[in-house]
Amino acid sequence: MDFLNRIQTLISGGVPAFVEIFLLFLIIFTVAKFLIGSRGAPVLRGILLLIGLSIGVVFFTANLFDLVHIQWVFEKLAALFFVALLIIFQPELRRGLLRLGLHPIFRKVVRASSPAIDEVVDAANEMSQNKIGALIAIQRTVSLEPYIEGGTRLNAEITKELLLSIFYPGTALHDGGVVIQGSKVAAAGCLFQLSENPELSKTLGTRHRAGLGLTEENDSVTVVVSEETGRVSVGVDGKLRVCTDGEELRKLLTELCIESVEGGS
Repeated sequence: MDFLNRIQTLISGGVPAFVEIFLLFLIIFTVAKFLIGSRGAPVLRGILLLIGLSIGVVFFTANLFDLVHIQWVFEKLAALFFVALLIIFQPELRRGLLRLGLHPIFRKVVRASSPAIDEVVDAANEMSQNKIGALIAIQRTVSLEPYIEGGTRLNAEITKELLLSIFYPGTALHDGGVVIQGSKVAAAGCLFQLSENPELSKTLGTRHRAGLGLTEENDSVTVVVSEETGRVSVGVDGKLRVCTDGEELRKLLTELCIESVEGGS
């Protein structure tokens, strides 16, 4: 009955009430928009359906027949419901906070960073200086498991030293690519399909074409270090972008991959 009384109070409350309703709608709309398309979307639909049935059938029936005990149970469950939401949507909330940290407004105040990305950038910088060729693929939403199965599984922590040792000339795995899943080096010595884009420059070598070919098939991000020039490039969506220095590479990888390496396992 308290719930119905509050609704009636809002309706008769004038301008402040409409402001409250607008703010509630804005919050619900923002949360729903964020969850649509995520793995939590089906769960959200199920919860909304459950709430609709509960309020429509049980709660209003309890109010109609003055079933005090059922009303009491519903009021107590309401508090637990919000705690359950925090647990169920923990991954989505984590990604949302990461996106918030990457927003240009907040980036000026707090610099979003990732230890995993820092290790990749430091390794790429050192390999660039020593002209050591490298190809690193970072998984985002589309799984790279087929490529991992074709390489040598490592499932190791991402460190600069590990990446340098993998791509050091003469080692068994230096000719293939490294795949990063979440905060782990999932595999090394992986083979990627070469890009067949006829518009690519003929000066691009096999490593660059492999890095581009992978991003043409899925939403992964690749980091390519040229063995001839030491130039570092980032491949995404079938396009290659040259990074002039380590800070530019760090910024680009943070914008593209921080959700994947920090939100992944």
